[in-house]
Amino acid sequence: MPSGVGEEAAQVVARLREAGHEALFAGGCVRDLLLGREPEDYDVATSARAGEVERLFARTVGVGAKFGVMKVLGRFGDVEVATFRSDGPYDDHRHPSTIGVSDARGDAARRDFTINGMFLDPATGRVDDYVGGRRDLEAGVIRAIGDAEARFGEDRLRLLRAVRFAARLGFEIEKETWQSLASNAQTITEIAWERIGDEVAKILCEGAAGRGFELLARGGLLAPILPEVASMQGVEQPPEHHPEGDVFVHTLVCLEKLDPSRHDLPVAFAVLLHDVAKPVCFQKGKDGRIRFHGHCERGAEMAVEICHRLRRSNQLSETVAWLVRNHLRHTQAPKMRASTLKRFLSETHIDALLEVLRIDAASGSGDLSTWQYCVDRLAEMRAAGAPPQPILRGRDLVALGYRPGPDFGRILDAAFDAQLEGEFDEVEGARRWILARHPLDRGRLS
Repeated sequence: MPSGVGEEAAQVVARLREAGHEALFAGGCVRDLLLGREPEDYDVATSARAGEVERLFARTVGVGAKFGVMKVLGRFGDVEVATFRSDGPYDDHRHPSTIGVSDARGDAARRDFTINGMFLDPATGRVDDYVGGRRDLEAGVIRAIGDAEARFGEDRLRLLRAVRFAARLGFEIEKETWQSLASNAQTITEIAWERIGDEVAKILCEGAAGRGFELLARGGLLAPILPEVASMQGVEQPPEHHPEGDVFVHTLVCLEKLDPSRHDLPVAFAVLLHDVAKPVCFQKGKDGRIRFHGHCERGAEMAVEICHRLRRSNQLSETVAWLVRNHLRHTQAPKMRASTLKRFLSETHIDALLEVLRIDAASGSGDLSTWQYCVDRLAEMRAAGAPPQPILRGRDLVALGYRPGPDFGRILDAAFDAQLEGEFDEVEGARRWILARHPLDRGRLS
């Protein structure tokens, strides 16, 4: 048994059994344990009611008490404890209108996919499988429990979950489950956009994101939730820069390079959306040359719109927009003045941007020369110490006799550029530089 939260979950099961209740590990943690993976969290299913769980454990939180779900708070993590139940009709495609008390077999029947419908006894390792989950786990198959139409009708989010599990685990979606998924794809927007956004984020960050988005497109789910990404399909690119294919193919290749162990959500979303404006900026001249003028700037605007639609945070939206807006800026790096390059490489999100740039270039022409140039210069800057700070501040201009006003920012920016170019390196030199280039009578105090 794993340490930490897994051990605490086993203790929760033991305590429930000591009190005379049936209790087992349930759902995704069983799937992951059988696959030899450490679960991210542990769920326990039990015959105990929510009130009984609350009495048995000192620290609990009701996260769905009316559905018999309590969270037992532990030192290493929280364990969700749910009463065995059966569900009535799902009138809102999310919540059952009624619930009933059941046993393990009945509880398994109301879950989504067979691989998530198994139970495990942590004390003995015994697996209780009433839905054929172990067989499908060994065969690498995502199969709805019972009638796929009914399962997807109960909760539309399961349409996206089927894709996520197939991508993350490298499994195939069983034929009837796939057919039902495709026929119900347009209904995905019947659920809250926040839930959709959460699932999209997981597809991006759990591994095999390229396959995940290929399945979304093929199953008809991509167009309803991300029409801008779906519209990338069939948009030509210059073959000398993108021998891999159209904009959508390029994006899928990029997504496949995302590594959950090193790439966070802003990088993942930026990789997905870096070329999102190419379809609307596409131009093909009489000479046959293909251009996408302004796609970085327009893409940044579209990235904000998409992040807001998916109910992502403003901070994420702003970061992704910056990454999309600047994803071609490095191409000019070798020609930049020293001051401009230093400013560029001192940007807050430069490390994230460099990862987006590397993935983009490696997924197209394969030319990493300008990316490598930026990496090398950044390493040199960091080896030299902290990023340079402006020597000259607004208070220095005031002390020299300049009147605060709209020109202050422009003068200070010019001074910082000159400093980065090596024209001065201390305060007195900065003051002489200012007085020589911006005569005091232009801004003298009256």
